[in-house]
Amino acid sequence: MACEVVELLEVLWDRGRDAAPVAPVSASQLRVLYSLEREQGINLRTLGEMLGSSPPSVSRLCDRLEALGFVRRTPSPVSRRELMLDLTGSGAAYLDELRVQRKDVLRSVIESMSPESRTALRDGLDAFRDAVKRNAPAPGAHRADRTA
Repeated sequence: MACEVVELLEVLWDRGRDAAPVAPVSASQLRVLYSLEREQGINLRTLGEMLGSSPPSVSRLCDRLEALGFVRRTPSPVSRRELMLDLTGSGAAYLDELRVQRKDVLRSVIESMSPESRTALRDGLDAFRDAVKRNAPAPGAHRADRTA
């Protein structure tokens, strides 16, 4: 069942991403954007740890995002050897628009469901939310393998 839910969400998210006004970014690049939205001013090593990727791989992801104007690299005030990564205004606007597109796609699908199915979905989501709360890591726990 988990695989089915993931696959359905991926299809819906792709529809939302494809409808975004700028060329869509890859799922890996999107994880970078979400990570930088949460933690502005981190370096490549830290971002790589968050994503479970090597710094060279993360650097290549950031190259395209920087070319799109979504990410900015600036010298670290602490070390001349490090670059800090920040989400730009364009990057934040892209994420905002992507969220709007995804909400619209979800709303359209939900509105096409029968009232009974919507009620069942709501009940299921309530139970799912409760299960997530019971199984969530402690606040502030940092896991390198978390996804965006």
